[in-house]
Amino acid sequence: MFNFIPVENYTTVYFNFLLLVVLIVFFRSKSVAIIDRRNIKSMQSLGFFIFLFTVLYMGLRPIDWRFGDMSTYYEGFLRYQRGDFSRQGKDIGFEIFVKICTQIMSAQMFFLVCVILYVLPLWLACKTWFKNYAFYAFLALITSFSFWSYGTNGIRNGIATSLFLYALSREKIVPKVVFVLIAIGFHKSVAIPAAALGLSYLYNNPKKYFYGWLACIPLSLIAGGFWEGLFAGFMEDDRASYLTAGNVNDDAFSNTGFRWDFLLYSASAVYAAYFFLFKKNFTDQRYNQLVCVYLAANAFWVLVIRANFSNRFAYLSWFMMGIVIVYPFLTKIQMKNQHQVLGSVLLAYFGFTYLMNAILS
Repeated sequence: MFNFIPVENYTTVYFNFLLLVVLIVFFRSKSVAIIDRRNIKSMQSLGFFIFLFTVLYMGLRPIDWRFGDMSTYYEGFLRYQRGDFSRQGKDIGFEIFVKICTQIMSAQMFFLVCVILYVLPLWLACKTWFKNYAFYAFLALITSFSFWSYGTNGIRNGIATSLFLYALSREKIVPKVVFVLIAIGFHKSVAIPAAALGLSYLYNNPKKYFYGWLACIPLSLIAGGFWEGLFAGFMEDDRASYLTAGNVNDDAFSNTGFRWDFLLYSASAVYAAYFFLFKKNFTDQRYNQLVCVYLAANAFWVLVIRANFSNRFAYLSWFMMGIVIVYPFLTKIQMKNQHQVLGSVLLAYFGFTYLMNAILS
């Protein structure tokens, strides 16, 4: 469908598309109120178009090594099609999903279905939480730093975290638990935010979570290797290697010391939550829980920030950053010119993504 786009430019084209959308939202926020009926109608239409375009553009991308682990997933798909199950992974839910797909569809369709499972839960969660303003939350999610990467490279992890976010949007405990378990079945690393979710039911005081997150910074600086070794003892060998192995893949994210730049990126959501909860006295039980889950999961990453593939642990909180930042904007009037401020926040938030993925990459 998009074969006319050179594969080496495929990713950049998507980020330029997002840049255009973000600029449209930014300039529109200067001229119309967020609650204006014309704005709501136009943003709903734009939101559905972006959802559909993202699914098709990402899902129908070429099967190419330039998309990281996509080639590995492709080889696994072909192996399963031949009936060779000798190298099955340990994420049972995902393995069952792949086996079913190999019986009824082509590899290209498989990757499209993977993207649907990645993007649709985000769209549905935003519609559940924000109704008429779901577009802004969805835009925040797809303009996040790791969104494209985990739809094209870390596919299992991406699907798992999207299912987890959808689980958070469920009010009743049974469907919430079911979708959390399905998410863990797709990628066991989701057990980390799942544990954070469980902790939030036992203790839901955001202020203490803020203190805990801050405390993890000096703890990581002083004894980073200790935490990596400690947590590796609770993980299976393949995932423990993310913590203990050297930078075997020469990953630019990994093994370059304490990543202050990415800590500051994480802190943008921490500051947003602090600002709304304690400066604006924003009261919302669901938001409290989202903040607690984010802080607990991100604190885990801070402790192991030097580890090889620490980006995989960072993503276990980063996938919900966009929601943490924009949630208060979309549920209550917080400040004068709120639409303008939201437009500026979305532009700044995407600015980091564009810098890292389109300019510096």
